[in-house]
Amino acid sequence: MAAVAAALLAALGAAASAAEERVVNIYNWSDYIDPTVLDAFTRETGIKVVYDTYDNNEILETKLLAGRSGYDIVVPSGPYLQRLIRAGAFLPLDKTKLKNLGNLWPEVSSRLAVYDPGNAYAVDYMWGTTGIGYNVAALRERLGAGAALNSWSLVLNPASANRLKECGIMMLDSPEDLIPSMLPAFGAKADSKRWDDLTLVTDALYKVRGTVRKFHSSEYIQALANGDICVAVGYSGDVMQAKRRAEEAKNGIEIAYVVPKEGALMWFDTFAIPKDAAHPAEALAFIDYMMRPEVAAANTNFVAYASGNLAAKRFVKPEILNNPGIYPDEATMQRLSINTAWDDRTQRFVTRLWTRVRTGR
Repeated sequence: MAAVAAALLAALGAAASAAEERVVNIYNWSDYIDPTVLDAFTRETGIKVVYDTYDNNEILETKLLAGRSGYDIVVPSGPYLQRLIRAGAFLPLDKTKLKNLGNLWPEVSSRLAVYDPGNAYAVDYMWGTTGIGYNVAALRERLGAGAALNSWSLVLNPASANRLKECGIMMLDSPEDLIPSMLPAFGAKADSKRWDDLTLVTDALYKVRGTVRKFHSSEYIQALANGDICVAVGYSGDVMQAKRRAEEAKNGIEIAYVVPKEGALMWFDTFAIPKDAAHPAEALAFIDYMMRPEVAAANTNFVAYASGNLAAKRFVKPEILNNPGIYPDEATMQRLSINTAWDDRTQRFVTRLWTRVRTGR
């Protein structure tokens, strides 16, 4: 009898322990966090981190709109955040549980409020620009030392793109980033919703699609670092990661990044909690931890994107903080625009345009 009682108590204890296990399920962009931060969070809080990745907003949106995503924290970009808020996909933030909110960058938060009025549902994780990364020597060899590299014409002009085809061009598989970024090159505003304007960009991309080796939203990082391609239209921090990988490999490849003179997109990636999150308290604990200045800086130092945390700047490595490709100067900031979400009808139209670019049909 005593043995049975002991076994029962042991079973109850094990069940209680399992019930008390705390976990947070995170769905984030690939190569987008310092792994040591996750380990440190678990050591301090006892909350286990289950971490999955994706490489475009469409995947995330599909999961959230289908319901039962299984995630407690997701990281949508601005226009997708806006659309998903309208769809009722997120829980409002309990700001009483976010004691580190005061560390956020007011200018970044105010721009983010275009998508999330009152910053009610999300906080900025990272922000950056969409521009052009390139292999300096490869472009000098093919275009000449005096060629202007700070223009969208580098990849949109068929003559220029054809000269770069052999050394390799890759572009984001992301119409919501590419189209608004390139609209200023056609005299339109980045936030234009006019179908004629959107078509101008995709028609230009269609004309050069034969020079583009691949449309992908993450593979260009290693390809640029290895010298497998010479041009990538991508995110600022990704290009800086490629630059760092090339330097660490000591392969002699010099990589530069430029915001085109015509203008480009300023984007935001945000922490938000899905409405059906199973562990909202753990999600809030994680977000609050990530807003600590030294933690936010550790992530910036690892991924080379600008943090939405103003207090973190004092912990950011000088070579990152002083790099205008990551933390743009005021003149560059004036050339940056933000874009709001397309309505459903325009989104379907853009999807058709982008399919034509991607497939040639």
